[in-house]
Amino acid sequence: MKTASIARIKQELNNLSQKQLIDLCIRLIKYKKENKELTGYLLFDAIDEDEFIDGVKAEIEIQFAEINQNKMYFARKSLRKILRITNKYIKYSGQKTTEIELLLFFCTKLKNSGIAYKSVDSLNNLYLNQLKKIKKTISLLHEDLQYDYQLEIDKLKV
Repeated sequence: MKTASIARIKQELNNLSQKQLIDLCIRLIKYKKENKELTGYLLFDAIDEDEFIDGVKAEIEIQFAEINQNKMYFARKSLRKILRITNKYIKYSGQKTTEIELLLFFCTKLKNSGIAYKSVDSLNNLYLNQLKKIKKTISLLHEDLQYDYQLEIDKLKV
């Protein structure tokens, strides 16, 4: 079966009635959890991005509180899980400022968590890669915002 192009799908969607569109959306939402979460974000959370960011930060804080720091294996697994969840929310938002805010928060929490991430290569690389990702995204923003975020990155490097 050949997959239709986005333009073709868009044409067909224009031809459908409102009820058919709603039924189609409900079917897509039922199909996959990620579709349901994205639809929920677009309908309810995209209106107030700051509130969305605060909610994600609260979830990240809860996840950091639950990290088992006794064994580095479990700490590493938990950190990767937190980062995976963070990246999922970043993908939903699609806004550069949200990406920077959430990744800066993740890096700050990791730095202040008490986990010896610098002594474990994989965790140190994870931390450094997130800083690189933040810098790359910052370079796409307006100069005023770049300066503000650069100050926050400098705090993380020290």
